[in-house]
Amino acid sequence: MSDRNRPTANKIDRRTVLRGAGVAMALPWMESLSAWGAVGNDALPKRFAAMFMGCGVNQKYWTAEGSGKDMKLGLSLSPLESVKTKVNVIHGLFNKPSTGHGIHPAMTGSLLSGAEITKGPIVHAGITVDQMLANRIGQDTAQPSMVLACEQPMTGFHETNYSLAYSSHLSWQNSDSPVPNEVYPSLAFDTLFENRGSSRNLSILDRVKDRAESLTKKISSGDKSKLDEYLTSVREVEKRIDQQRKSKNVADDKAKTQNKPVFAMERPANGLPEDQREHARLMVDLIAIAFQTDKTRVATLLLARDLSALYYPFLDVKDGHHAASHNDTSDGYERIARFHLSQMAYLATKLDAMPEGDGTVLDNSLLMWFSNMVSGTKHDNTKIPIITAGGLGGSLQTGRVLDYTTAGNDNRKVSSLYLGIMDRMGVKLDQFGDATTRLANL
Repeated sequence: MSDRNRPTANKIDRRTVLRGAGVAMALPWMESLSAWGAVGNDALPKRFAAMFMGCGVNQKYWTAEGSGKDMKLGLSLSPLESVKTKVNVIHGLFNKPSTGHGIHPAMTGSLLSGAEITKGPIVHAGITVDQMLANRIGQDTAQPSMVLACEQPMTGFHETNYSLAYSSHLSWQNSDSPVPNEVYPSLAFDTLFENRGSSRNLSILDRVKDRAESLTKKISSGDKSKLDEYLTSVREVEKRIDQQRKSKNVADDKAKTQNKPVFAMERPANGLPEDQREHARLMVDLIAIAFQTDKTRVATLLLARDLSALYYPFLDVKDGHHAASHNDTSDGYERIARFHLSQMAYLATKLDAMPEGDGTVLDNSLLMWFSNMVSGTKHDNTKIPIITAGGLGGSLQTGRVLDYTTAGNDNRKVSSLYLGIMDRMGVKLDQFGDATTRLANL
């Protein structure tokens, strides 16, 4: 048994937290702290995050071949190069209930549930995999799940008579209720760290300073460095959040004077970051901190919704996201897809730099990046692009290219993938969505 797994009298329980002035900051994994009240890697938590970009990819550059360190990634997947041994590139899966019902909303509304959705004024979808996990394992954390987005939801109906709620929400808590997206980084941060009222004017680190100093006297020298790195990373995010909070407050005041809701205003007037790069990075950093501190083990991030209206001047693309997808073989649209995949790569790399047990936080997680169609030009959702990162505590082999394109429709259901993921996270179901069997060779 390694020293880090051996029970000792001076071990501190993992549930030790830094508390002060109304805030509780759970600690990242440290050798001096027993792992979540127990010892050994089996006690380490498993986490799931889904990241979505609507309207498909540039198939010409969405390629991978080989395995492990010899895997060769196409241009769009190149941001994953540093973590490719911990990645699975999955081709050929589809969501059958989303096919044959028209474009966009019908292709999106049940991607994480495998449910049949309905037309008309009353939305009807199904509980999504993230919320199924949150219902079963969320009681172990301060937040059952995080549901984030980098774009405001749409209202009304698509020309196909499906509600645009289907295009705007990834996560559904039941058949008729999508989980509200949090688009403001400052509000997501405040929820995560119990930041309320006047306490928002005081740094979290100042509020837990005494407890941190006391803990420093009880942990190893190596863990002192980890604690310092962790607190520094929280503070760096907090500084960026402070600026976003000021922008949000200005937007709220402006909305009152104009007698219009904030969500009806354009960015940056609505208080959202004008630069999409900053917005996405803040949201990803929040997921990273939440996973590291065990604040939550389930997250979704809608990077760009279906029918997205985002613009990317920093990518030298003139058209908005949706319009650009209608020419999905263009170099410009390839850059859009690569930009959004780079957010997953950033999160994976960041989690992989966080030690946990005999591995890293990434090793105990499963990140999934996906879209609602493979081609925006053809509106083709007979297969959908999926990338996963992380091995869920060694239960999932990584560094592979898995192709189910010719496996037959019954053997390439995306809900079969979800059953396999939930199995590995301790949530075992006989059926999920339209699947009753697990994905082969997962």
